[in-house]
Amino acid sequence: MPHPVIRPARADEYDEVGRVWMESWASTGLAETSDFLLANLRARIRREIANGWSLFVADDNGTVAAMLALHLPKLYLDMLFVAPAYQGQSLGRKLLAFTRTQLPDEMHLRCVRENEKAWRWYEREGFVFEKEEIEPSNGFVMKYYRWKRPSG
Repeated sequence: MPHPVIRPARADEYDEVGRVWMESWASTGLAETSDFLLANLRARIRREIANGWSLFVADDNGTVAAMLALHLPKLYLDMLFVAPAYQGQSLGRKLLAFTRTQLPDEMHLRCVRENEKAWRWYEREGFVFEKEEIEPSNGFVMKYYRWKRPSG
């Protein structure tokens, strides 16, 4: 399979990006898919873009295979979600490599403590754990990470 192309998301794709986000989040076992969750994620995409997100997709010949949301001024990797059908094919690693072209010196992220698969992956990719805090909006304990480009 040729690798999907990472490119900026188009406004007409936001609803599909929301579906990919929901299905990927549900694949963690921490949520179930629902029309309510889908509507919330779709609304959040538009709200976050208005607040500074740079939203990218991994485009597999017209199919949204993954979503990547960066907040460049804050050096923040906000969301990286791969559709279940594309998981296990190194697409996350490709998205992270792309992120390092956008944020080459330093970036921060957070992930849900119970999403052990995600945070263990980030640790293998060189992110350093900094702290845990409860996210008031959803009650999840979030693990905060930072990556800095190795010097030298």
